[in-house]
Amino acid sequence: MNHTSNSFRSFSSQHAALRHLLELVPGSRPAPPAGTPLERLSGDADPPLLIDAEVVEDATLRSRRVAGAPQPGFAAFLDGAQESRVLVWKNAVPIVYGVVSAGIRERIARRLVCWRNPIIERRIYAPLSLLPGDPLHAAFPPGELIDTASPGSDGVFPPAHPLILLERAKVAVSRDREQAERRLIERWCQHEHRPVLVDGGIARSATAAASTVVVGAVKSHRTLYATGGALDVVIALRPGERSSVLRLRSASGATVLTWYLRLREPAGHDALWGLVRLEMSDSSPITERADEVSRWMLAERAPLALPDARWDTMTYGVRSVEEMLRAVAK
Repeated sequence: MNHTSNSFRSFSSQHAALRHLLELVPGSRPAPPAGTPLERLSGDADPPLLIDAEVVEDATLRSRRVAGAPQPGFAAFLDGAQESRVLVWKNAVPIVYGVVSAGIRERIARRLVCWRNPIIERRIYAPLSLLPGDPLHAAFPPGELIDTASPGSDGVFPPAHPLILLERAKVAVSRDREQAERRLIERWCQHEHRPVLVDGGIARSATAAASTVVVGAVKSHRTLYATGGALDVVIALRPGERSSVLRLRSASGATVLTWYLRLREPAGHDALWGLVRLEMSDSSPITERADEVSRWMLAERAPLALPDARWDTMTYGVRSVEEMLRAVAK
């Protein structure tokens, strides 16, 4: 039987945390019990970008038919999840309860089962500088109370606007989810030598970016690594075709190889329908590895990840991870 690791020892549930916060923060009031998760609130999303990237497979970026028939190759799938809600308000200051999780499902005899223990962490996120005198620090073990109003590099604290404070809490929860995913993929790299598909990019972890068994699948394309004629090539990809391989260098210094792959026919849909961007370690042989990984990804087109709205680019294995995390991270 699998057991989840749970660093939030103070409270076993959101309701328990709510009761305790109402005692700890005099004058606070509970938020509506059916409030919208912060993840669904509109915020200042990163603007869409077109960025040139170094082409390493051809002289210029072009389309390539993936060589060979689709063939399953991924032994496991990794994804993370998060959900955060305002528990109480102290005047205009929100105190947020956030849950982050990450898990891996491995494929054994064509069945998906949980690999080791998923990570589940529950924390309180609050702008502590705006809550003078409240005894929150003493009530929570280290690491379970996150300050969402720490000053910037200029020493200036954020404005006490409720929407700004909510956005900062959402960003802090997202950062903790990314850290949970990073710890789990590095754990896989330490103990396993089988290929694993990560939902999202892999460059945030130097270990994952350097590993020959880790592949990232990016479904969101707010940043497209092609301009001009190269962008036309990417948009014109047909099912089973990929772009030339590019090299990306992340802000952290990690380098990965990446390329676009069309999974499904886009006719009748928008230009990005069925398009994924795959990432792997920066190593040779480039063409052979890109074709191999593309064959693995094309093989994951079935079974469909329905009823998820992202089924055109989501693998069934990743959806299985998300369903598991929803069940165990309540």
